[in-house]
This record gives sequence, C-alpha cells and structure tokens, in this order.
Amino acid sequence: MAASASPWTLRARWIFPVNTPPFADGILTIDGERIVALEANRSRAVDVDVGECAVLPGLVNAHTHLDLTGLRGKCPPGDDFTDWLRRVIRHRRDATMEQITSDILTGLAESLRCGTTLLGDISAGGISWSSLAESPLRSVVFYELLGLTEARADPSLGLARDWLHGHRALAHCRPGLSPHAPYSVRKTLFSRTGRLALLSKIPLAVHLAESREELELLRNRQGPFVSFLKELGVWDEDGLADSPSLVMKLCNRRNSLLFIHGNYLTPSARIPRNSTIVYCPRTHAAFGHAPHPIRTFLKRGVRVAIGTDSLASNPDLDVLAEVRYLRQQRPEIPGETLLRMATLSGAEALGWADETGSLEAGKSADLVVVPLSKDGGSDPHEQLLRSDLPVQRVLCRGHWL
Repeated sequence: MAASASPWTLRARWIFPVNTPPFADGILTIDGERIVALEANRSRAVDVDVGECAVLPGLVNAHTHLDLTGLRGKCPPGDDFTDWLRRVIRHRRDATMEQITSDILTGLAESLRCGTTLLGDISAGGISWSSLAESPLRSVVFYELLGLTEARADPSLGLARDWLHGHRALAHCRPGLSPHAPYSVRKTLFSRTGRLALLSKIPLAVHLAESREELELLRNRQGPFVSFLKELGVWDEDGLADSPSLVMKLCNRRNSLLFIHGNYLTPSARIPRNSTIVYCPRTHAAFGHAPHPIRTFLKRGVRVAIGTDSLASNPDLDVLAEVRYLRQQRPEIPGETLLRMATLSGAEALGWADETGSLEAGKSADLVVVPLSKDGGSDPHEQLLRSDLPVQRVLCRGHWL
C-alpha cells in the first residue's frame, strides 16, 4: 500500500458518512490510518480534491466464497438448485490446493478493486485465512462445517475446534464459524457449533431458507434434496431440522448470527435480535427465486446487509453493483437504506462497526471514490445509485491501494 503524508485532507462533491446524511463539498482530514475530522468548506485548500465524485465508506461484502472464484461463468444457476450444487461440489473435489489458493487471491484482488474493505468469507477448511490475514482489508473467515449424519457431525466439530485453536483473531482478520445449511448440517451440530461460537465470542453464519427445495426437505422430507443427499451417501432423515425457525433457535440467539439469503423466510419470521439477514440480490435473481421479503424485514427493523455470494452464481464481486441492481428492482427502498446495507449494516453484522462501515472521526480511513452520474437530479443518492460508473479509487486504513 502506498502511504500518504499525514495529516492530509480530501475533498469531494459529496461525502456520504452513512451514519449521518450526505453533505456537499465535504472535506475529510486523515491522520495515519484514522479519520480525524469531517467538515463542509468549499473555499478551504485541500491536499486532494477528487472533484465531481462521491466519497463513501469502504464497501462491506458480508457474504462471499472466494474459493469458488474459478467458477466464473462455468456454473450458471438454473431451475434445478441441486444440480447446481453438484457442479459446485465437483469443482471443489477436482481443484488442486494451488488452484484454490490462486482463485482466492484473484477474488480478493477483484474485491479490493471494486471497493470492498471488509468482507465475510465462507471458507471450506478455513483455507482463505492466510491470504486474508496478509491482505490490507479487514475480514472474518468463517470456517465451514458440514455433517448431516452423526458419523460426520462429530469429526466436523472437532476439526472446527482445532482450526479455531490455531487461528486466533489478528488485527485485521478474525475467525468465525459457518455450519453450512439445514440440508447439510445435523440438528445437534447446529446447537454444538452455536455453543462453540458463543464460548469463543465469534460470529456464526448459516445459509438459510435459500431455496424452495430446502423448505420441501425440512417440512416434508421430500423433494430433489432426498436423492441428492442419498447420492452423496449422507442421507439421514433423523438429523434434519424441521424448519428455518428451529435452525435459528439451535444456533443460539445470544450469538452474533448471519442468516445468508433468507429468500424463503416468511415475512413474519421471528429473527433473533443479534441477527442479520444477508441478501445477495443478483444471485437471488439468477436462480429465479420468488420476491425476497427484504422490504418487510427492513420495515420491522431487522438488520439487512449485502453479499455477492460467489462467482459460481454472480458475474462479479462488486457490492456497489449489487445495490445499484437492487435500486432498479426495488425503487421503493430509500437510497440511504441501500447504502447502509452495503456499508455499516455489514460492518455491524461482522463485528467491525467500531472500526469501519461509516465515515466518522476516530474510525479507520476506509473509503471509496465514485464518479457521480449527471442523470440523478439533485438527490445525491440517486446520482450515486443510478450511475454505472465504477469505483475510481480505494483508500484502506489510510493508504491508497
């Protein structure tokens, strides 16, 4: 990372702190890795003036799978969710360790170019830890657990414990746990992983209510997941939860919980207080899912953050592109809400909100510079979200990348 002289000042046409409304002709003062002041002053001389651009907090990708970066364009989503899963599993089984490591680094580089300065990565075997620990951005690496049968669940938990023992929190990289999904994790493994997460004081992420097929499996023990799990040799009807709500309960409501997708949660679902729904808009659309209950959740005060999912289901790892797409599809959601979902809400979900996610004095100098559209009228959020202009520059921990 290239260092900047300290302290120094940066001006933009619009500053979006996120925790407060945007303001015009804003100036940030940065000293080392920290923001020390925000002000509006058109006439004051500054060190860097980015002109007709927006400055917003570094983006937060609350859910991705960097190890699947090699599947870009090779595994298009379709109507058959389990067939898509078969192709993902085949890729993971066939890929070499060198290939996966290279894919992680490629996905990480793309994330940084797109303005992500904090991400949550679901990691098979925790393999992305070393790459993320050496990266300039902040991260949570969620060690993924699988095990529907009793014979697989116990070793899976043991391996997770061992991994946590060898991967303590670092200054910019922290561990988490991810019992994968209700169709791949035993009821008892959810509860035992929840206890381990609570004891370790780390967040827990679960893919939940992602597909119609998942709900059919949980409620009726029927549908394409039955043959899929039998084919893999891991069918165990007794190990399945019977509903998404039971999974939420098993994960322990005292944990910091991220429920990924939530595409088929009922709008009235009781979401635990410390929870976040992580919505992946373009992946949701690629599978042709029913409309997401996001609007009701937001109205209820449920925290919603944005994720890109992986390149097995998404064209890129661009969080800003996700919220711009969502702006087109759900214009009733206010621009300030969308931007919060892509920044501060994600930082809160991942446990980093004291450090990043908004532009505030004392917080890390993580920000992106984005050219503004001339077609958005006078509303700065519209100027930002109606544009297709990409992130121009990225500042992470006070350094330009």
